[in-house]
Amino acid sequence: MDRAHQLTIRPARSEDVDCIAAFSAAMAWETEQRKLDEARLRQGTHSLLGTPSLGFFMVAEAGEADRTMLVGQLMITYEWSDWRNGVFWWIQSVYVTPTWRRRGVFRRILEEVMASAKAAPNVCGVRLYVEQENLTAQTVYQRLGLSPSGYKVYEQDFVLGPHDRLTST
Repeated sequence: MDRAHQLTIRPARSEDVDCIAAFSAAMAWETEQRKLDEARLRQGTHSLLGTPSLGFFMVAEAGEADRTMLVGQLMITYEWSDWRNGVFWWIQSVYVTPTWRRRGVFRRILEEVMASAKAAPNVCGVRLYVEQENLTAQTVYQRLGLSPSGYKVYEQDFVLGPHDRLTST
């Protein structure tokens, strides 16, 4: 049986916090060579899981009922749009373990998220941002029906400073 058919897509639970934080740390390193503060990341993950008004994680779980493991994730946060009188769901923290990549894991999670978003009366769209240099992810997103918007993202980060970013070796 194809591995993608052995997957269960579900909302994350509090017992998933360590795995989700590890996935997010791995994603930050792979995509931006950024080493995140593990304690802060775990606390931030725990905060989101405990505060549904901030968003939620969806995870892909593989294996048998008595022995499962998480193999992928994405996080949804919310942005209110006064123009649309609705909420955009922002996809963030996308990660699939290396051995499960190119097997439809992200596709399955995204399908579940899109179905939920379309069924929710207050959701007006789904957005995500991607590192400019991450061409692999951009190709996947476009293949799955997402398209570049006319916006660029600007920020001023109050939490992470110059010492939080490491250079690759």
